Amino acid sequence: MDIVRIILAILLPPLGVFLQVGLTAHFWINIILTILGYIPGIVHAVWIIARR
Repeated sequence: MDIVRIILAILLPPLGVFLQVGLTAHFWINIILTILGYIPGIVHAVWIIARR
């Protein structure tokens, strides 16, 4: 299941984070990072998925 989340995190970073942690602070941080730059959003999303 983590592989699917990582693929979704690359395509839509907030979706990958949402599937991992739900509507927590990490989700909102990822939305802000994705708006500021797509790459920081991807890095944060993959980090959240790999950490858990």
